[in-house]
Amino acid sequence: MSKFLVIGLGNIGADYAGTRHNIGFDVADALARKHGTFFRVDRLAEVGEMKWKGKQLIIVKPTTYMNLSGKAVKYWMDKEKIQLDNLLVIVDELALPLSKVRLRASGSDAGHNGLKSIQETLLTDKYPRLRFGIGNNFPKGRQVDYVLGRWDDTELPLVKKKIEKCVEFIESFVAIGIERTMNEANKLEFTL
Repeated sequence: MSKFLVIGLGNIGADYAGTRHNIGFDVADALARKHGTFFRVDRLAEVGEMKWKGKQLIIVKPTTYMNLSGKAVKYWMDKEKIQLDNLLVIVDELALPLSKVRLRASGSDAGHNGLKSIQETLLTDKYPRLRFGIGNNFPKGRQVDYVLGRWDDTELPLVKKKIEKCVEFIESFVAIGIERTMNEANKLEFTL
């Protein structure tokens, strides 16, 4: 049975719950919820395991904080013997509007500390990632407040819709691979 490692990036603790930066956790939670999977506290992460369409998925929410995400990713890749192609990292993306997601087989960290940590730890940027557009609607110098801020009430319905679709993209990635899933995911424009 082939194994996949799905990593939702975020920061632990109530202060960060529901923030834009924690969307990776929210997507991981939604995937687990849909499949009746529960998380347990384990080494460097909260971990859930599920089987789907003959594949095994290990869902990981690192407890290392964003800047050290690579430690948890490397540990779980090694422990579960996961190949790079079967890793999927879910992350917030300032450079994309809220109406978009981007699925890529590789790419730069684009200034994202979680991706930077993973790249430095794995010594490659050649791993799949699902970027969840959070927009960049903030005044100059307020990026940190925006990223660590909570969604506006007007944004929440679209965020929830996108989270559900991201769960479908993860399932598709596991079932039919990244190329075909990218074709669908990257052309979508999310609206209410």
